[in-house]
Amino acid sequence: MKQFKTPDLPYKYNALEPYIDETTMQIHHDKHHVTYTTNFNNALESQPDLFNKSAEEILADINQVNEAIRIAVKNHGGGHVHHALFWEIMRPGKKNNKPSGELLEAIKQTFKTWESFQKDFAQIAMTVFGSGWAWLSLVDGKLIIEKTANQDSPYSLGHTPLMGIDVWEHAYYLKYQNRRAEFIENFWPVINWDKVSERFNKFKY
Repeated sequence: MKQFKTPDLPYKYNALEPYIDETTMQIHHDKHHVTYTTNFNNALESQPDLFNKSAEEILADINQVNEAIRIAVKNHGGGHVHHALFWEIMRPGKKNNKPSGELLEAIKQTFKTWESFQKDFAQIAMTVFGSGWAWLSLVDGKLIIEKTANQDSPYSLGHTPLMGIDVWEHAYYLKYQNRRAEFIENFWPVINWDKVSERFNKFKY
C-alpha cells in the first residue's frame, strides 16, 4: 500500500541562515513534519482507498473522508501538505527579493503595488490568532491573501495556495521568541519566487 512520505529538504538545514536558524529547520522538518506525515498515514489506514489520491486531492474533498477520521486527516494531512509546500517555496536568502514577470504584474494589478502587497500579507500573518498560516492563493485565477487556523487548508476551500508562511510558534520561537513581526519581515528574503511563479503559471487558468 502506497503511503505518503515526508519530502527531503531541498537545501541544508543551515541554508536559510541568518533568517531561519539551523536548529529550527532541523526540528521543524525532522520532528514536526515527520509526525504530521506519520499520523496522516495512520489515519488513512481505515480508509485505504484514499491512498490512491494525492494529499491535495484528499484535502480538497475533505467531506468525502469518513467522519471518524476526518479531523485527523484535516489536521495531519494539512500539516503534511502545507510543510511540503513551505520547504519548496524557500531558498537561501537574498536582499531585495521579489518576483518578476507575470506574477509580479498580477500582484501589482491585484494589490496596487509590491509594497502594499507586502504590507497586506504581513498584516494577515500577524492577525492569525494562535497557530496557523497566511497564504497567497489563487481563486478562479485571481490572487488573494488569506489565513487559515491550525492546519486547515486552502485546498478544502477550493483555493490553490501559491506560497504560505507558517506562523505556528514552532516555526520561529527558538530564534524570535514572541517577535512574530520580525520573523515575518525576515521571511521575505528567503521566498523562492521562481517556485511560486511556477505554481502561478501552472494553476492560474
